[in-house]
Amino acid sequence: MGPLEFENPEIDGFAIRTFRDTADLDYIAARLCYRSGLIPQFHWQSLQCIEKYFKTILLLNRIKCTERTHSLKNLYDLSVQLPFELFLSPSSDKLIEHLDKFGTNRYFNYSYYVDGPKLVLLDKCVWEIRHYCYQMNYSIFLDGEYRSQLNNNVNLIRTSHNNFKNSKKIPNVNGKLEEIVANKEYFSRKALIWQNAFFGLKNRNVVKQKIHFIAENPPLSLNPDLLEEIEKYIFLPKHVCTAYRNIKKPK
Repeated sequence: MGPLEFENPEIDGFAIRTFRDTADLDYIAARLCYRSGLIPQFHWQSLQCIEKYFKTILLLNRIKCTERTHSLKNLYDLSVQLPFELFLSPSSDKLIEHLDKFGTNRYFNYSYYVDGPKLVLLDKCVWEIRHYCYQMNYSIFLDGEYRSQLNNNVNLIRTSHNNFKNSKKIPNVNGKLEEIVANKEYFSRKALIWQNAFFGLKNRNVVKQKIHFIAENPPLSLNPDLLEEIEKYIFLPKHVCTAYRNIKKPK
């Protein structure tokens, strides 16, 4: 078997350390926020981790993403350019839509809500998407020729997704989460494995997580006439200002 034929392993290393490893830590932060009932912070940290996992996959496969964006939809749409199809479960797709809607609401500019087992869904979504967070598209030199391993790696991912109950281990991915799970002395390990059916050494058939139902309306939604004065002192995104001006307009 000959050497791996990577286009540029330094770029792959950049993608792993800058995006995937950082996303792993954002994910743990999101779990801490949810457990503490900090739902806006949970939304933001969850969006951040999924965003970085998408950017990992895109960069590993040399898909250009040079525009500044927190839009998960935009990143997800770029995945159609990948040399393989990105398979996520319907529940993960729905969670991504939820995070795209509420994740950027860091300054409480618009209403938000959370209901259902969102932390379980985040655990599942992260487990699914991290399967693609390594260099899958390479060739090995075998029997006098280079042979692509892409299809083999795609099939390996599908098999792993279909056999979750037998093994939670993600093939070919050894990142921060795996490092933390393996080290019982790691300071954030408890936050990662607490009631986690997807990461940890135990095979959990049941997890007990609090299901939050929280909904809040921001001050401007209750009194949109404040907008004119507030704009004199702070920056508000253009789309937020437009939305509240439309509320003020008579029908």
